[in-house]
Amino acid sequence: MSWRRPLLSAAALIPLLAACSAPAPGTGTPAAGAAAPGFPYTVTNCGVTTTFQAPPKRAVTMNQHVTEIMLALGLEKSLAGTAYLDDAILPAYKKAYDSVPVLAKEYPSKEALLAAAPDFVYGGYASAFDAKAGRGRDDLKASGIASRLNTEYCPSGRTSLDDLYREVDEVGRTFGVPDRAARWTREAHAGVAATEQRLQGVAPVSVFVYDSGDKTAFTAGGKGIGNELITRAGGRNVFADLDKTFGDAGWEQVVARKPDVVLIYDYGATTVEQKKKRLLDDPALRDVPAIKNRRFAVLPLSDTVLGVRAPAAIGKLAAQLHPDRTGSAHPARTPAVRTAPARTPSAAHPTATPDAR
Repeated sequence: MSWRRPLLSAAALIPLLAACSAPAPGTGTPAAGAAAPGFPYTVTNCGVTTTFQAPPKRAVTMNQHVTEIMLALGLEKSLAGTAYLDDAILPAYKKAYDSVPVLAKEYPSKEALLAAAPDFVYGGYASAFDAKAGRGRDDLKASGIASRLNTEYCPSGRTSLDDLYREVDEVGRTFGVPDRAARWTREAHAGVAATEQRLQGVAPVSVFVYDSGDKTAFTAGGKGIGNELITRAGGRNVFADLDKTFGDAGWEQVVARKPDVVLIYDYGATTVEQKKKRLLDDPALRDVPAIKNRRFAVLPLSDTVLGVRAPAAIGKLAAQLHPDRTGSAHPARTPAVRTAPARTPSAAHPTATPDAR
């Protein structure tokens, strides 16, 4: 159940026993005395309204990008568990991440989730709250557990950087650290503005995102943050008209739209080189400009979803689409409230699948 240690050790049972006599999680009922600064705090997330009387103390995150939002805000001590990586945790957050119990390689079962005694569950993709698996938000609420879904998967319009800034702000306010969220957002704005300055006047290049797929191409549509990353990096997503965050496109559509660059999302068991080979070896794609000219860009999957990596990912992608303007080195860094020594990411991590999104 855990990568690093058994979840239900004797030590781990102590908080579970304490939870039996604790107030109902998610309602945030504080101890006697004055309310914490900034509370009560009411927020509406994807149509679900929650009032917090105090910051959650035993949060569980499911999916890497929401885990990294918590770690960027220095909230690892508020985490009772985490689950489901897409790729390697950012080195700056690795030490903090290693201090948090891992409940499952992918999504935990309902039983494993409840065994962690959470008072708050934060999901990155809609699949995190699978009602059929007993993890639905209504199910959690019935158990007294508050929840949040990353806003990229709320039923709404196209996702923008403003949605990311709101995401970080609302998480910061939920956990009583709005100043950390504001600092992160200031740094993010500065990094994005610097990239935009370098790209002034460039002609956009057409970009096809290849996430995965053989019979069809699983690609980035126009609804997710990935579409905005491409636009702000000086590109044009050839499947911006696909009204989804991710979706399938036919290979004949790829040929017809003649992308100049293929942006490969790097994650899972299939390597970047294997993905390139699949595209280069397909005779149907040989006349596509990006294939003919072997123009590839690469980003880790966790750079391309609504998380703290997104602002820096714009600079990383711009450096690949317009190296004459930005140089070959990545010109932006991921804003981080914390500063930690860089550590080599572990090679052992679970993989995301298209179905998880």
